[in-house]
Amino acid sequence: MLVSFAEEAWVKVGLTEVAARARVSEATVSRVINRRPGVAGRTRDAVERAIAELGYAPSNRGQLVAMITPWLSNPFFAEVAELVEAALAPHGLKGVICPSLPGGIQERDFVSALVDHGIVAAVFLSASNTLDDTDTEAYRILAARRIPFVGVNGGFAGYDAPVFSSDDLLAAEMAVDHLYGLGHRWIGMAAGPPGNRPADRRVRGFVAALERRGGTDAGLRVVRQVYTVEGGQSAAATLIADGATAIVAASDYMALGAIRAARRAGLSVPGDVSVVGYDGSMITEFVDPPLTTVRQPIDRLAKGVAHAVVALANHREVPTGELLFSPELVVRSSTAPPPESMPAQDTGAGRTNRRQDR
Repeated sequence: MLVSFAEEAWVKVGLTEVAARARVSEATVSRVINRRPGVAGRTRDAVERAIAELGYAPSNRGQLVAMITPWLSNPFFAEVAELVEAALAPHGLKGVICPSLPGGIQERDFVSALVDHGIVAAVFLSASNTLDDTDTEAYRILAARRIPFVGVNGGFAGYDAPVFSSDDLLAAEMAVDHLYGLGHRWIGMAAGPPGNRPADRRVRGFVAALERRGGTDAGLRVVRQVYTVEGGQSAAATLIADGATAIVAASDYMALGAIRAARRAGLSVPGDVSVVGYDGSMITEFVDPPLTTVRQPIDRLAKGVAHAVVALANHREVPTGELLFSPELVVRSSTAPPPESMPAQDTGAGRTNRRQDR
């Protein structure tokens, strides 16, 4: 269960009072509260009845993990946050969701408030840790209080911390390899904004993938925009006007914008323009057409983050630096050979992990 900052409970009575009322030891009460095994059913019922009668509310101090993330309306961030919290719960830790604009003052305010309420760690989920030249005050506050922090898809300049990221260079290679294999030669990219580290890495991967296949103007095929449907639509409209037959989008939302741009230009997807997304949120299976996308390995990312947080919360050392997780290409119905194309050539490029999901 995800809890919000406003939901913190305060201690009204202690374990001693509950144990006396239920006629058990304080250790037994603790096991019941933390849902640990080894308590008989009748004993557990007695403890829970005493808790209800006394109005006992356990303190969250020493159990909270701040999870700082943008755009909870985006299914990808909500999914990752939910998976991290689910992996933390068996260890008695609770995720406190702190939605804020990356690098904004709200992020610093969340951290400043929560350090006084006993957080044991913080997770920056594609927040300020993904931006160049960002405000690092939140990291300084945490480091000064010896509260560990972990990054997802971006690290912390000047601070040694574990970072868990999708391999953006490989993701771009997978998308280009798929489209090139279908016969596309005019491939454009609707990329995220400059200064966003994952966006910059995807651009580098895209340009390198095209150059490996003989492209000479790969950099001119990239249009930078914000990570929204509208941003994808704007970038794709420019690329389509220049003659692109395929578009690699930097997020699934941008890919949906690219599909809208194609249709407003009187074109069909994938008949006239093929579109590949990035993230792999569940919604992409149900849009029209179902979206070919490069899926981030969010289950493995979330487990890696949770394992690191649990270790750090228990004062154990974990390796610092960035771990890269390989994404997966999921082929659906938004990609096809270009109109009036010749049979796809064998480019000799290495095959990538590929799954058919139509």
